[in-house]
Amino acid sequence: MTTILEMRDITKTFPGVKALSNVNLSVEEGEIHAVVGENGAGKSTLMKVLSGVYPSGTYDGQIIFQGQECHFKGIHDSEHKGIVIIHQELALVPMLSITENIFLGNENAKYGVIDWDANEQRTSALLKKVGLNEDPKTLITNIGVGKQQLVEIAKALSKDVKLLILDEPTASLSEKDSQALLDLLLEFKRQGMTSILISHKLNEINRVADKVTVIRDGRTIETLAKKDISEDRIITSMVGRSLDDRYPPRDPKIGEVVFEVKNWSVYHPIHAERQVIKGIDIKVRKGEVVGIAGLMGAGRTEFAMSLFGRSYGRRITGEVLLKGKPIDVSSVSKAVQQGIAYVTEDRKTYGLNLIDHIKHNITLANLGGVSRHSVIDDLRELAVANDYRKKTNIRASSVYQLTGNLSGGNQQKVVLSKWLFADPEVLILDEPTRGIDVGAKYEIYTIIAQLAAEGRAIVVISSEMPELLGITDRIYVMNEGRIVGEMPAAEASQEKIMRAIVRGEGKAA
Repeated sequence: MTTILEMRDITKTFPGVKALSNVNLSVEEGEIHAVVGENGAGKSTLMKVLSGVYPSGTYDGQIIFQGQECHFKGIHDSEHKGIVIIHQELALVPMLSITENIFLGNENAKYGVIDWDANEQRTSALLKKVGLNEDPKTLITNIGVGKQQLVEIAKALSKDVKLLILDEPTASLSEKDSQALLDLLLEFKRQGMTSILISHKLNEINRVADKVTVIRDGRTIETLAKKDISEDRIITSMVGRSLDDRYPPRDPKIGEVVFEVKNWSVYHPIHAERQVIKGIDIKVRKGEVVGIAGLMGAGRTEFAMSLFGRSYGRRITGEVLLKGKPIDVSSVSKAVQQGIAYVTEDRKTYGLNLIDHIKHNITLANLGGVSRHSVIDDLRELAVANDYRKKTNIRASSVYQLTGNLSGGNQQKVVLSKWLFADPEVLILDEPTRGIDVGAKYEIYTIIAQLAAEGRAIVVISSEMPELLGITDRIYVMNEGRIVGEMPAAEASQEKIMRAIVRGEGKAA
């Protein structure tokens, strides 16, 4: 087979950090080549070097594409050669149509006037290629995330793509949409297209990858051929040790009921007649980790956000009790004062101030804890930030590093640190390991286990059923805004959870 891409001895340094050190990557024409590694290993940095986001001259090493050495000065240069990258955060404009997004800055025009008919016809043909049956005039805001991901791929195809790079393409997709996307990648492969896939989901890599290159701490560890690809081998290469136990051992000491929700109902914030949460009852005990399972759209996040200061929904009714006494959670500040913390699934939008440093992010939910007479004590704040950086093992040059420059796993540890410093009694974790690699997941599971051992009541919402089975003591199952099942984690299985979702079975007496 012909080699389409060679990256030789790529070294990239940021102030105080060597992100890549003599990394090598060789990709054959027509293959799906996976690149894996822990958060912060350098995967995305390597792809940004390749696509010209980090221009030639800002790194050492060579890029050879289709036999020619390339010196990309920007993303337009790499796209002109046929290298197109689709980032984890989709770059679509919500209030523009599918057509407008696909040809934004690249419109078909006659005599300087945009030919919308030609653009829409071309869009229809591209959408057909990716298996989307949408009207090209449809606004992006009116289609789901799975379809938006396919629009991004259609946009890439409009640029005569020779090498398609997908950075965590299924991170925010449902199981069904993820499978459809992987099927599409395999179809592209049959048509002769070359793809580089960055993913933390090892089962997906097993399914589609022809080769896997593992990067650890900014260095190439090894490249595995199809026959050698296995989850255990990849994990060992990624983290430098075997993770026989993907979940830390726990000896739960569960006490009395700390947190209780009774008959909780919530209506949609815009469609006032639509009931989203329908009379939910849950209990969480001291030192207990309770999971909430369910498919996308079951209402788990809406339930959590409505509990946390009514951050979601209208016409909210029901009762919240802490240690048997009703509490007021009608605003975020009141919920925090009562000892409730919520770690959002969308850490970049709601969990962090990405343009501020780690120190300020960690103390944000409890400024009173670093203040004297309403004035922030800078030395106290620094000590707290350094303490939590150490406790949660945040990998950064210092607490003055911007959170936007951290890897996903380290960003999540900053969010956790922020809420730990607020010293909550009840911690609601919504998709706490989304978009995070195996090694960082283990660290976050260890933090959760430690918090439970300290006697806190913890609720974990996760779309990964093995995760819920591995870290919780008891599982509630949600479907269409209702609790349809409840079972001890020790007696639960993926099949039992799915049966509860489909049939409403598994409700505990």
